[in-house]
Amino acid sequence: MSDMTAHKAHVATIDEVVTTVIMARVTDFFGFFVYAIASALVFPTVFFPMLSPTAGLMASFAVFSLAFLARPVSSLMARRLQYVIGRPAKVAAALMILGTATVAIGLLPSYERIGWLAPTLLIALRILQGIGLGGSWDGLTLQLQDAAPEGRKGAYAIIPQLGGPIGFAVASALFFVLTGFLTEEEFLQWGWRFAFFAAMALNVVSLFARIRLLSTDFGADQSRLQSAPLRPLIRDQWREILLSAFVPLASYALLHVVTVFPLGYVTLFGSEPISSILLTQMLGAGCAIVTVIISGSLADRYNRRTVMFISTLLIILLCLALPFLQDAPRIFILFGFVVLGLAYGQAGAIVPKRFREEYRYSGSALSTNLSWIIGAAFAPLVALTLAVNFGVTAVALYLLSGAAATLIALRLLNRREAR
Repeated sequence: MSDMTAHKAHVATIDEVVTTVIMARVTDFFGFFVYAIASALVFPTVFFPMLSPTAGLMASFAVFSLAFLARPVSSLMARRLQYVIGRPAKVAAALMILGTATVAIGLLPSYERIGWLAPTLLIALRILQGIGLGGSWDGLTLQLQDAAPEGRKGAYAIIPQLGGPIGFAVASALFFVLTGFLTEEEFLQWGWRFAFFAAMALNVVSLFARIRLLSTDFGADQSRLQSAPLRPLIRDQWREILLSAFVPLASYALLHVVTVFPLGYVTLFGSEPISSILLTQMLGAGCAIVTVIISGSLADRYNRRTVMFISTLLIILLCLALPFLQDAPRIFILFGFVVLGLAYGQAGAIVPKRFREEYRYSGSALSTNLSWIIGAAFAPLVALTLAVNFGVTAVALYLLSGAAATLIALRLLNRREAR
């Protein structure tokens, strides 16, 4: 009994919090990008060989989007579960579902062995991954914002966002090694599966670290981390939910346009080997880490909306580099990652403050899920479809539409706060 009391009384230092949050987010995004990269390099051949290379890649990207569609449903189910078993137990259950689905994908037989059952099981497991992702919303970003000292809010806001570029760097490095040291036949038969097993192992480490942090006090107001009733949330905060879904839209779309889409496009139309593209993306992810950190300094010096506005203008400029993707992909990829870091660095932190405190936890989860669906879920599929039928100029217009949506949302946000 005394041990339990001592555990509950433990107050984490801010260094422990930062370390745990980065670890949790890196492992989350590592698993996320392992699937994303495999959807471009592996699944069209392993699970959709009955289709043409282009149709197989489109089918793979369509399955990729299913996890995002499952997230809001899972998030609503997890709300009820949290009332019964508490937030740490809910997150643990969700991560177990996610980890089980991930390792099961790594064990799936190919289409050549079990026919249509293979892509059917892939679809089911991808939906299961989405259920795990939706239920694992833990509110750690909100806790960090509460714990951040005045004048350092922007710097603390980038801590969870670092998980994106770091997780992608690790995932792309692993696939770079697998594709570089294995023959194409070895990679497609069994080599790619190791990436999913590695994701499962890191998911277990993340689970224990995250549960410990969720059960620890570090000065955050726990009343802000309670799920709000759904009907009052939508009735009172529907404007904030929609506005918060569109503010980070461009950054979420860009995330997939510079990570997943180039791998698929170069596989079909490019002349460079995939290992070279993966190496370029690893370097780009390193640039994104730097610009994510820079976004925190800029946000503290000016404000988050200014950083989002500038980064969105840079996304518009980036659209001019898209035509280089086929013949000189490094130009678009490296510039894209630089812009991504600035845009993505404050994307998660700009949402929660839009909600009243009693709705902040649930409102942030709902608007974030909507933003991922609208901006990111179908981005690889839409971009590939446009590139195949109309060329990469159409992809630039698609990305431009996301930037326009973000600029309009920022303008509306300024007008609402001015009133």
